[in-house]
Amino acid sequence: MDESGSINYELTIEADQASVFAFFTDPKRLVRWIGASATVEPHPGGLMLIDVQDGYVSRGEFTEVVPVSRLAYTWGWEENRENVPPGSSLIEIDLAPKNGWTLLRFKHSGLPPEAVPGHRDGWKHYLGRLALVASGHDPGPDPRRKIKNGN
Repeated sequence: MDESGSINYELTIEADQASVFAFFTDPKRLVRWIGASATVEPHPGGLMLIDVQDGYVSRGEFTEVVPVSRLAYTWGWEENRENVPPGSSLIEIDLAPKNGWTLLRFKHSGLPPEAVPGHRDGWKHYLGRLALVASGHDPGPDPRRKIKNGN
């Protein structure tokens, strides 16, 4: 069970740790599963900026980077959506080998209680897309992204 203000997911991804790690640290790979654009500086103090969807831009800072096994970064919305300003919560990602694949343990903590349901739903959606793309499948267009100018 998730602790108050936290979201936890665990999933196995059909790819090695280095490949999965790259989907968090390489902006070109990152936007294949979440967002339209990203700036990623994977070192402590480095920027983690993702234009997740129209009007939702997340901004945070890497606090821990252990190549292919662990990432931690702060998270929040530039427009302080859901009362989660930039840097106000923490995402921790641990990657471990599992039968030739990767076990991903994901934790998002420090969220206000009212923001947990929306973030839980969002992470379920995006981590599912990550599992597909990291396993070599095409997740297709993100149905959560709004099409601008009616196109």
